[in-house]
Amino acid sequence: MKTINVCIGSACHLKGAYGVINKFEKLLEDKKLEDKVELKAAFCLGECTKAVSVKIDDGPVHSLTEEKVEEFLEKQVL
Repeated sequence: MKTINVCIGSACHLKGAYGVINKFEKLLEDKKLEDKVELKAAFCLGECTKAVSVKIDDGPVHSLTEEKVEEFLEKQVL
């Protein structure tokens, strides 16, 4: 199982973290991936300048917007 951590700290919150989370939730449900991918909120991933910060397992931190979630899911997770 892969784990996607989405930062909800101050900078990420202001840049739209909850929109990113909502988009992930919808896509994971639509693609029936809830049993293969765990989505978690994190308070800080240490990359505030990359807000909204997203990390898969112990991989690098990526900068993501709500509009790029589907492409990110396709390329980085699937």
